[in-house]
Amino acid sequence: MKTYNVGILGATGAVGREMLKVLEERNFPVDELRLLASERSVGKKVTFRGKKIEIKLACHEAFGGLDIVLGAASNAVAKEFKDDIVKAGAVFIDNSSAFRQDSDVPLVVPEINGEDVFKNKGVISNPNCSTIITLMAVKGINKLSKIQAMNACTYQATSGAGAAGPVELMEQMEELDKEYKETGLVPNKGNVDAKVFAYQIAGNVIPMIGSMKDNGYTTEEMKMQNEGRKIMHLPDLKVTCTCVRVPVVRSHSIAVTVYTEDVLSVEEVRCQIAKEQNVKLYDDPKNAIYPMPIVTSDQDITYVGRIRKDLIHENGITLFCCGDQVRKGAATNAVQIALKLVGLDF
Repeated sequence: MKTYNVGILGATGAVGREMLKVLEERNFPVDELRLLASERSVGKKVTFRGKKIEIKLACHEAFGGLDIVLGAASNAVAKEFKDDIVKAGAVFIDNSSAFRQDSDVPLVVPEINGEDVFKNKGVISNPNCSTIITLMAVKGINKLSKIQAMNACTYQATSGAGAAGPVELMEQMEELDKEYKETGLVPNKGNVDAKVFAYQIAGNVIPMIGSMKDNGYTTEEMKMQNEGRKIMHLPDLKVTCTCVRVPVVRSHSIAVTVYTEDVLSVEEVRCQIAKEQNVKLYDDPKNAIYPMPIVTSDQDITYVGRIRKDLIHENGITLFCCGDQVRKGAATNAVQIALKLVGLDF
């Protein structure tokens, strides 16, 4: 089997570490693995396939000889090194949002538009985590009848804000527990530090992720429409989205209503979703079976349940879905893109 020289840009972050894990799990045909990060991580070693690999400095000269670079860094870092990666002859599969709306950069979920990877000019973008999970859940519906619009509410785990998010949640929960033990009263708002999030996240939900745009929606909320159009090849898709940060460690959840050209029955939707690749129909609410973060964390399948008719519009279908945003929402999807690119099963 042909092997490839693979780099991970941002190898020490949460997504970078997960990419390393998924490369090993998926038995990606790696010859050289080059792990790149900022100066503070240089010299540290991580294990891959039983061997210790030393972290090297991410610099303009770091990409020579690589075939594929998986990006797990910020927009600024992705923009800084993009031209160096392409010039070196590698394909840059980037997890940041820096290039997602560039017309010459494919935006790919392999199960939906995998063939788009072959249209790349050196850069392929990984979509937003909530967008990936939502579109995985509804892609089967789009096969039955073209989706015209979606109304979505996302419930996003603290790890979506990076490794420091769950740490802040745990620290705040410990402080609330301390106050309870001292007073005998269950606190709602505690004397806690909020650094990662704008407000206390323990015992709270924050109905804003991203920065506000002129239309009243946030940058995170607009990704569902803008990225959904590109991935599903639905240029007229309309999406209303509200993004909420919730006190969950891992795995994002989305409640979504899709509006299709034709009237669909719940049963035909359930049957189609059950056939979809890397999607699990998990829908028996009478027996308390429905998608939840604790069910869907640390794996790559999107779970779909609570499927029912919309009560407002006859062409609407409502469902609830969950998926691990660190894996399928980021690291696994990037590795799957790489697998598709080299002609292997993903």
